[in-house]
Order: sequence, then C-alpha cells, then structure tokens
Amino acid sequence: MRAAVLEKLHSPLTIADVEPGPVGVGQALVKVLVSGICGSQLQEIAGNKGNEKFLPHMLGHEGCGIVEETGPGISTVKKGDKVVMHWRKGDGVEADFPVYSFAGRTMRSGKVTTFNQYAIVSENRITAVPADTPDDFCALLGCGLSTALGTMIDEAKVRPGESVLIVGLGGLGASLLRAARLVGATPIIAIDIVEAKRSMAASLGADLFINVAETDAREALKALLGAPEVDVIVETSGRPKSIASTLPLLASSGRYILLGQPQPGENVEITNAYHLFSGEGKSITATQGGQFLPSRDIPRYTRLQRAGLLRFEDLITHRTTLDGVNGAIDLMRAGRASRIFIDLWT
Repeated sequence: MRAAVLEKLHSPLTIADVEPGPVGVGQALVKVLVSGICGSQLQEIAGNKGNEKFLPHMLGHEGCGIVEETGPGISTVKKGDKVVMHWRKGDGVEADFPVYSFAGRTMRSGKVTTFNQYAIVSENRITAVPADTPDDFCALLGCGLSTALGTMIDEAKVRPGESVLIVGLGGLGASLLRAARLVGATPIIAIDIVEAKRSMAASLGADLFINVAETDAREALKALLGAPEVDVIVETSGRPKSIASTLPLLASSGRYILLGQPQPGENVEITNAYHLFSGEGKSITATQGGQFLPSRDIPRYTRLQRAGLLRFEDLITHRTTLDGVNGAIDLMRAGRASRIFIDLWT
C-alpha cells in the first residue's frame, strides 16, 4: 500500500510503499477511503506533540474506511462494515500499537492513522455506521465536525439565543460556525486575520466577521451588541496573543473554551484578571475534543445528517491525493484552506 510517512521533523512527508503487519488482538485492518488533514498533523510535523522519539510513523486521525479483517477479541465491528476512524476512544478493545514494514525495517505507528491506504486500527478508534452514510461526512466525524458539535453542545452548553465568538477560521473554526448555528446561537461572530475568509464565514452562518488585522474586535462587538461582551468564546489558534486579547471580551458568567493548543514552552498572560470574577464568575476550559464520545455521538450526528439538519459538504474547501499531501499541508500553514481531504485511491 501507499502511505505518507513522517521520517524527520520540520520536513515534507515521504510518500512510500508501506506494508501492514499482522492484525492482532483487538485490531482491525481498514481500507481507508478518505482522510481529513487536521491542524494536529502540522503540530506533529513540528514536533509539538512530543512525537520525535517515535519517528518514523504515519499520520492522520479522521477518516472513513471499510473493515477488511478483524483480529481476535473484536466485537463491535465486522468485515465489510463502513466505519468512522476517530482519535477519541470509543467502544471496544484498546489494542497495542500496530506494526508495519517501511524501507526494510519495522515501524510502529499510532492506534489510528489515515494518511495510508490501509490501516491497522485499535477497535476503540473505529465506529460502524450505515453503509450509505457519505464518506466525507464519516471522515469529518473523526475529528473536526464532532469536536465542534461536542464543544457547543457538551462543553460550552450553548443555549439558544446566546452569543458565540469563534476565534480562527481554519477547518475547526468552519465546523464550529456550523455547530453554533445548529444549536441556535445568535449572534455568531467570527474572527480571523485573513480577509478572504469573510465570505466563507457568512456562508457558514456568521452574523459578523471581524478581520482583526484591520479592525478592533472590541469596537466591532460594541457596535453589534451594544457592549463588547460575548457569552461563549471558542479559541482555535492556540496563539498566546490571541488568547490574551480575546479573554477580556467574555461576558459576565461567560465560558471561554480553548481548542487550539499553545506550543510547548509558551505562556499566556491574563491582563486585568479581576474581570474574570464579574457576575457569577467566568470559566476557562481547555477541552479534549469537546467531550466527544464516539459511541454516543456518532449515531446522533448521523441521524441529524440523514434528516437534512446537518450539512457538511461546504466544510471541505480543497481535495488532494497522497502525492499532493505536502502541497496541501503548505496550503494549511499559509492559512489559505479550511478542511482539506485526501482521496486515498485517486
């Protein structure tokens, strides 16, 4: 099979032939149909995930595939099932790390990887869905869209009519706009530094787009809301300057959700921290996937999609092949794309 392999930090991925090893206890061999590229992969390439000691290894954690083979102990999926491939733990066995053969040597890799045509996956990283579930929708449920929905519903507990501010319109930010509209938030405000994202923000449900490279966010919010305060703020960039500048925009009793992760060694300064104690007290939460629970949430989100209540097609801005994956990663680094999908068999 062909796969994208991270051999060296800060370097392009190697597109090479990789052979899966034996399918062990609690593992399944999955033919990967399509995979999303997440900002976490950019952090892995930069070494910000503490992954240098595990090189070489494969990447990717949101995908759609078909189960080709199951190992001993598997009870939640069977051969022929269509599955969502996700990084959050679901039902089933937590299996050992899989083994592959790469460049004449043994290579271990993650318990789910999706930048490869076939993957040996731990049972608890795949969840079966109806066979007619769209492939792209399945892949989005692996991370981006499921994290966004979980953040709005389970972590921030957004109530209809509450205001929501989304900081950063990458792939996750775009999904957050869709999730905020689904739960009835209003108004929905989007912040970014790329003017070209203004039209995308509007198409995904934003009531206001603020280009903070040109406009003061506090003044723009004051003009819209009458006061520069928002009930829920979700920060996706992880940049300390962005976090410090948007925290003071939180309303009394508001919830600030950190989805983006600062780089190792970076510090965040909270200026005039007294404002955090206004009203009933504000909260700051560093969330893990918005509390997404695959076995509980994937069936719910699939029913929403079937009912026409959860659109997803416009969340994907670009597509590529394995051969084009490095160019796609560069596009994401430049802030010129939201979600990019890899078609593994094209």
